[in-house]
Amino acid sequence: MTINHPSFGRIDENRVIIFDTTLRDGEQSPGFSMNMAEKLRMAEALGDLGVDVIEAGFPVASKGDFDSVAQIAQTVKTAVVCALARSGGKNDIASAGEAIRQAKRGRIHNFISTSPLHMKYKLRMEPETVLEVIKAGNTAARQFTDDVEWSAEDGSRTDPDFLCRCVEAAIKAGATTINIPDTVGYSTPEDMARIFADLRARVPGADGVIFSTHNHNDLGLAVANTVAALRAGARQIECTINGIGERAGNAALEEIVMVLRTRHDVLPYITGIQTEKLLKMSRMLSTITGFDVQPNKAIVGRNAFAHESGIHQDGILKNAATYEIMTPESVGWTRSSLVLGKHSGRAAFRDKLKAMGYDALDEAQFNDAFNRFKDLADRKKVIYDEDLVALVDDEVRDHARIRFVALDVSAGSRRPAQAELTLEVDGREEHATAAGQGPVDAAFNAIRAIVAHDATLQLYSVGAVTEGSDAQARTTVRLEEGGKMVDGQGADADTLVSAVRAYVHALNKLLVKRDRAEPAELTA
Repeated sequence: MTINHPSFGRIDENRVIIFDTTLRDGEQSPGFSMNMAEKLRMAEALGDLGVDVIEAGFPVASKGDFDSVAQIAQTVKTAVVCALARSGGKNDIASAGEAIRQAKRGRIHNFISTSPLHMKYKLRMEPETVLEVIKAGNTAARQFTDDVEWSAEDGSRTDPDFLCRCVEAAIKAGATTINIPDTVGYSTPEDMARIFADLRARVPGADGVIFSTHNHNDLGLAVANTVAALRAGARQIECTINGIGERAGNAALEEIVMVLRTRHDVLPYITGIQTEKLLKMSRMLSTITGFDVQPNKAIVGRNAFAHESGIHQDGILKNAATYEIMTPESVGWTRSSLVLGKHSGRAAFRDKLKAMGYDALDEAQFNDAFNRFKDLADRKKVIYDEDLVALVDDEVRDHARIRFVALDVSAGSRRPAQAELTLEVDGREEHATAAGQGPVDAAFNAIRAIVAHDATLQLYSVGAVTEGSDAQARTTVRLEEGGKMVDGQGADADTLVSAVRAYVHALNKLLVKRDRAEPAELTA
């Protein structure tokens, strides 16, 4: 099976295209909104990781989404930049086409629901009308690019005969990639294998297009379903960093890629991913979104290569392969975690950051990070890699319109807590003093005094970056306003400063999300 593709040329039968939708499907999930600078930073890192296609957003959703896709299209040169559109949206196709106009390689990804449930209750369309929309959408997309993808939303619950008709219509109208998503995570691996085998056997022209698989994790089967689709002939994987996405998320890029690398004996497929950069990519996304992965998360969780059982430790010491099926270094972990101290200078700090993958900091970011490192070193006996990741990522993160400057708090059991806070808002320093039922409440009230808003606090969580009573605090704050939810994260040796940094991060994300509105569903 060798296919000529408009963006990739001749594709070998064992080459798998990695289509990352972190910036679209992942970013649409509650709490995960990113501003333009954060999206651009992620897109550049995804290109550096070796991703083949970056789904950059949904241009018709808002001006911010359109501008983000257009900026990514201008900047990223190593990957195809893809824009999402509804097949029958009045302005969707044109908006997507304009957004990717300056891309070195651009793709329009259009979709419409095909399952009986969705057609009847969501679209309120008859099957024949859906077929006409598919033809029109793909024909329109081809006016802007030769690289067109079509998706059958809820494809895994679509009648097999009708799905064949839909795919045939999309191919005839110019689609070069056909995606059959398990939109609600309902399928089993056996279902996925049957669907792709059936389409490849029955649909005219199926041998001239790339089949793609996009699996949600509602039943915890996203990666297993992806592997089953590959075995049945799919050659594009749609996935996200850390598996983020709607509801329970998508198939995780890092898990799929390492399955293919580790079990190459039974899955003889290759990708262009530089696996040594997976951990850095995971941590970058966690910092931007404010969502950490769980400790036992495969590949990138902090316990993924930890061994506490005496029997396991003994085996590891004798031969690591006894309990490790891949090396930590192959995904970006390092064996040594003890690092710099209070007497370390700028050169040593720069070398350490470079070794950890932070080699793209500008001078201002480096200086800010170094100053925070020296301050931390004065207060903390031992500094670990995790400490550096927390403080550097917290500084590198784009602070957008609001930035933390200074905080003084007085509190105790004999008097009300009071916080004096300074924030930089749109480049100008603003000050406020506020009281509260405790120091955190007082600090958050001071934020409200400076930046008026109606958001309610849904979550306040504090954890330690490393062990010890002098460990840095990592705080997560969740805000909700008008049904829009965002999470923010901050780290500092001072727990209260960490809390304010997290709240400010969330507030910046909320300002971005206020402008975003999901387009309405199509109706007949």
